[in-house]
This record gives sequence, structure tokens and C-alpha cells, in this order.
Amino acid sequence: MAPVRTTGAVVAAISVTMALLSLFLYKSKPSSKKLPSKKNPRNGLLGAIGNTPLIRINSLSEATGCEILGKCEFLNPGGSVKDRVAVKIIEEALESGDLAPGGVVTEGSVGSTAISLATVAPAYGCKCHVVIPDDVAIEKSQILEALGATVERVRPVSITHRDHFVNVAKRRASEANEFALKHRKDDANQRGVANGTTEKTNGFQYDEEKQSLFSRNCTGGYFADQFENLANFRAHYEATGPEIWEQSGGNVDVFVAGAGTGGTLAGVSKFLQERNSNIKCFLIDPPGSGLFNKVTRGVMYTREEAEGQRLKNPFDTITEGIGINRITKNFMMAKLDGAFRGTDKEAVEMSRFLMKNDGLFLGSSSAMNCIGAVRAAQSIGPGHTIVTILCDSGMRHLSKFFSADYLSQYGLTPSASGLEFLGVG
Repeated sequence: MAPVRTTGAVVAAISVTMALLSLFLYKSKPSSKKLPSKKNPRNGLLGAIGNTPLIRINSLSEATGCEILGKCEFLNPGGSVKDRVAVKIIEEALESGDLAPGGVVTEGSVGSTAISLATVAPAYGCKCHVVIPDDVAIEKSQILEALGATVERVRPVSITHRDHFVNVAKRRASEANEFALKHRKDDANQRGVANGTTEKTNGFQYDEEKQSLFSRNCTGGYFADQFENLANFRAHYEATGPEIWEQSGGNVDVFVAGAGTGGTLAGVSKFLQERNSNIKCFLIDPPGSGLFNKVTRGVMYTREEAEGQRLKNPFDTITEGIGINRITKNFMMAKLDGAFRGTDKEAVEMSRFLMKNDGLFLGSSSAMNCIGAVRAAQSIGPGHTIVTILCDSGMRHLSKFFSADYLSQYGLTPSASGLEFLGVG
């Protein structure tokens, strides 16, 4: 029996020891509620916009001898750099009183800005009406409709035509204001009938087609006007530029990007050059756009116009979102030292190269920006730091830029094994 009592005593002692040790560890363990959080949760969707990472694009850096960095704007909630612009435009419109909750924001866009507006508008209690060219990748329309936006697809025409997608969007904002005014008058009349004080009004008659575009409780319309609205420029001057400066530790030699509205290029270039006047800023321009010649020669002129090869307005390129044949108010704010040209074939090849070597699945304008980064590296030589913008991912470019059938129709099937298409061996 003695061995049994000894074993029991040992077990009891061990049990007491373990209990005391557990109690000690429990009391010494800090409460999870007291653990300091490195970062507080961001405030809703809007709080998640901006502060995107700045990454080293390894393959291009190693190939050129420069540090080529890309600002990952495709990681914004709406999937592109245009989220910043959408927030700034809507906030400034609300502050000025030009837009009110319950109103509809209208915009003419080839996709990204429209998607961003449709993404953020509900956070402000607003709706979105978008007019886009009918040759834009169909998935962009599908995304917009899924986000709850009203979408009009129109044929591509010159900006001087009343039915250019931007001009149609501007009209829709005016119609929304008229629609809201009419219903306010109707409501006032109905109240007047109830009070016995009604009077006849000669308000306009709104046709059923237009009326279907806006909800009965629409408070009015606001034309975002991303091309001429300097809120676009300010979004990048006040946020994107400072982020690049901080994330790079101020170590930037070159900034390069394409321009559609010109807001990103202008806002970032102006901020960076104010911080360091030695930073060089360049434009990368796709086929059919006149900005390259405007920057380098002072005239808005395209090779396609000279050769009589233009097939449609505004220009012939599969690169969506950049390239234009007029100077916008936003672009006028840019501080540029020069410009480079890129081709559609180079953009296609670059996108496949980055996907294969870096795992970066980028859209057409992002690929063109990376061409600009390589051109800049070739121009200034190794040992420099070059920053560009990775505007959006390839997810909204599947039906055209990433379609083998579509590319083969235009002789753009990728075939390069490396960067030989840019003369980099």
C-alpha cells in the first residue's frame, strides 16, 4: 500500500504545482484588450482608399540597373488610381453645395473613373450615372451595372460632337437637376392643393425615357467632369505625391506616367518637383495621342493624322485610360521635362513579361507606364530611382487587352521571350 500512497502523493504534488503554474501564467499574461494596436481599423470603404504600397518591380530593376518602383493603385477598393479622384470630386461637390445626398453623379469615362465613382458614391448617399464609349471592354459596363450605376454606351465621336460621351454625361447632370426641380414644384403644388393655395405652373414635360434615368427622390445632378475638374489634380497633389515622397524616403530621380485627364501626372509631378527641383518628370504616350508632340514640339499633332491612317475618334489604341488630343485643365498643371512614346505591341508584351516574371497582372495603362519607366532608365542610365503608377489590374481588360482572339485581329499577339521589344538584352 505504501507505494500506492507515494504515487498518489506525487500525483497530487504535480497537480498542485501545475495548477499554481497555470494560475501564474494566466495572471502574468497581458489581457488582449490591453495590447496596443499598431494600426486602428480604417473607417469604412473610404478609409481604405490611398496609402497603397510602393513596390520594387524586380524584373525591370534588374534588367535596367535602376530601381524601378511601382505605386500599386490597383489595390484601392475600386481597383484603380481613380478611387482617389472620385472621393475628392464628390467631397468637394458636397462641401460646395453643388451636390447633395440623394443626388446623382454623372461622368463620361472609359471605365476606371466611372467604376470608382460608382464604388464610392453610395458611401455619400449618392447614385451614379455613367456614359461610356461602346468600344470599351464590355466587362467595365458589367462591373458598373453590378455596382448599381446606370450605364449608357454611346458610339465614339469627337469631343466637339454633342453626343461625345463626356458631353452626354454633362447633359444628364442638367437633366437630373431639371428633373429634381420639376418634382419639387410638383410636391409644392400638391401641398398647395391640400392648403387650397395652388397655382398653375408651366413646368417642362419630362419624357418617360429621361425620367427612367433618375429615381423619384433624386435631389439633383452633378457632372464630375474629371478632365477639367481640378479636384482631380488636387487628389494627387495632396495625397499620391506625398505618399510617394514618404514611401521612397525622398529618394526619387524620375517620375513617369501616361495621361488621360492628366490629373495623376500633374498632381504628382508638381508635388515632387516642389520638394526637389532635380526630379525629372516624363510623359509616356500611346499611339494616336497628341500629347507627346505637345510636350516635345509644342504642337498637338499625331502621326496618324499626318499619314491619314486614323480610323476613328479620338485615337486608335487598345490602351484604355490614357492618351488624348486636347489639353485639359488638369494636364496644364503638370511639370514635365520630356516625353516618351509607347506602342500597343510594347504594352501587350510588357504586360505578359511582368505577369511571367513578377506575378503582376496589370492593365494596359499600367503596362504603358512600365514602358515609360524602362525608357526613362535607358535615357538617364543605371543607378537611378524611377517611380511610376500601376493604375489598375488586368481584371477589367479580359475581353480586349488579354484576349488572344482580339489581339490576333490587330497583329498584336505577344511573342517576346524577354525585354528585347524595348532593346533590353
